[in-house]
Amino acid sequence: MASGAPIEPLANFLPYQLSVASNAVSARIAEQYRKRFAIKTTEWRIMAVLGDSGALTQRELARATLMDKVPVNRACSALEARGLIARAPNERDGRSHLLALTDAGRAVHARIMPLAMKIEEELFSVLSAQERETMRELLARVRANAGELDAESLADH
Repeated sequence: MASGAPIEPLANFLPYQLSVASNAVSARIAEQYRKRFAIKTTEWRIMAVLGDSGALTQRELARATLMDKVPVNRACSALEARGLIARAPNERDGRSHLLALTDAGRAVHARIMPLAMKIEEELFSVLSAQERETMRELLARVRANAGELDAESLADH
């Protein structure tokens, strides 16, 4: 048996806690989007990003949402089939298309946003306003640091 520091239980592992919390929050939100708007979580993420940023390519959407290109492609296809997003030629790059919310997509987005904000308020009501702001700052720092790490730098540790 090797000596050294005791192994911490999985429940104390921060990435695990973050993943479980994220899954719980996403499941709670997804249930509401499915019930009220027949929209999946991945579809809403695409709509939310397009609602904030305007037209983007699928590659830009994958980068913005940190989702793999396959679920992004599926979500975009489903949203396009429902008339919530539309594809237009990309003047900057003839090989890709720009995706943007349609009028119907903007209308759905406008109806979902108040619900999203209400759900956020309910979920995070256990935290004070200062704790929420601190959480946003901490998550942003962890996210930025995760983006800076690569397999090579991890091997050096």
